[in-house]
Amino acid sequence: MPRKKLPAKKIQWTPKLAYAIGLLVTDGCLSSDGRHIILRSSDIEQIETFKQCLGVYNKMEKTKHNGWAKRPAYRIQVGDVGLYRWLLTIGLFPNKTYTIGKIIIPDKFFKDFLRGHLDGDGCVTTYQDSYNTFKNPKYIYTRLIMRFISASEEHMIWLRETTYRLSGIKGDLHEYKPKRDYQTTSMWQLKFMKKASMKLIPWIYYSKDVPCLQRKRIYAEKALSRILK
Repeated sequence: MPRKKLPAKKIQWTPKLAYAIGLLVTDGCLSSDGRHIILRSSDIEQIETFKQCLGVYNKMEKTKHNGWAKRPAYRIQVGDVGLYRWLLTIGLFPNKTYTIGKIIIPDKFFKDFLRGHLDGDGCVTTYQDSYNTFKNPKYIYTRLIMRFISASEEHMIWLRETTYRLSGIKGDLHEYKPKRDYQTTSMWQLKFMKKASMKLIPWIYYSKDVPCLQRKRIYAEKALSRILK
C-alpha cells in the first residue's frame, strides 16, 4: 500500500517566521526530494538566527565553495515534510532563483520578511559625495543606499510594489545585464536612495529585539544617526 502523503502544516505566522522566510527566499532553497529545507550563508550568526526563528537544533556544517567565494560558507539542512509543503503553498519551490514571484505573506509581517531579504541578499552602503566641491568646499554629502537583490524580475517587481503599498516608501528597480563570461542572466536590484532609506531603516528595525544580522543593523542605524546630526 502506498504511503499516505503528509499534508502541509498549519503554521502560525510570527515576526520570526517571516524573517526566516526572507532568508530562505534569498539564501535558501528547497531540495527536490520534497523534504529538505536548506540555508547557506557565509555568516554564522545568520545560520544561528535562522535556527532560532524556526526552533530547530540541526547542526551547521561547513561547505566547499566554488572558488569565487572569499569567505567560508556554512549550511543547515532541515528535514520537515509538513513545513516543506507549507512553503510550497506560499510561493517557494525548488530551483526558484530565476522564476520566483510573489510570496504569500500577511501584510502585518511583511517588514520582518523584508528585513530577512536584506540580511540574505541585500546591503546598506554609505559614502561621502564630494563631486561638487569644485563649486564650494562645503558641498560634501553623505549618501545612503539600501539594495535588495534577486535574479527574478517578477519577484523584485512584487517586492517594490508591496513595500510601497505598505510603507509609502518608493524604491527604483534596476536591471544589471551579464558582463562576464560566467554570468548568464541579468540581476535585478531594488534601490532605495537616501531619503527613502532614512524612512525604511526605522520601518524594518521597528524594535530592538527583532531578529536580524546585528552588524548590518548597527551599520545602518549608525549611518542614519550621522545623517540626522
